[in-house]
Amino acid sequence: MRRLAFIVPVIVFLGIAAVLAVGLGRDPKILPSMLIGKPLPTFNLPDVRAGTGGRGLASADFHGKPGLINVFASWCVSCRIEHPFLMRLKAEGVSIHGLNWKDKGDAGARWLTRFGDPYDRVGYDPTGRTGINLGVTGAPETFVIDSKGVVRYRYVGPITPEVWATTLKPLLDKLEAEA
Repeated sequence: MRRLAFIVPVIVFLGIAAVLAVGLGRDPKILPSMLIGKPLPTFNLPDVRAGTGGRGLASADFHGKPGLINVFASWCVSCRIEHPFLMRLKAEGVSIHGLNWKDKGDAGARWLTRFGDPYDRVGYDPTGRTGINLGVTGAPETFVIDSKGVVRYRYVGPITPEVWATTLKPLLDKLEAEA
């Protein structure tokens, strides 16, 4: 009986240690998405710049050519860090679509006016419903969509030159070659 009283706590401790060790070995930036390999959820968002006659952003915009959806918000500190690099990508001819997520009123439009607009189209998602359907957990997040409107990759966090060069650009180039 004394042996059992000693062995049970040791086994429980080793089990907990094993679970924690597995968790520590995982990259917290890698969050699986239930949408990988599936079509974009259907959405049709108004342009973030209300009254400008812009077309906004719709899931149908991603048929025929691969593209990126970048989720951003005016209140997002990491979005501000990422923004100059997105402007550089735009100058290089990269097509990026924006999803203004959970902003109030015209905050997203003012933010783009102040810092520059790197997006081809920008949809306004004030309630976050489209973001929820995409599985967005926070901003910024970027999705790579193929020419059939299927989600191929999700990146959580600000896009950096390294992430662009090693992950997003090679995938986008491959999808463009396949289209």
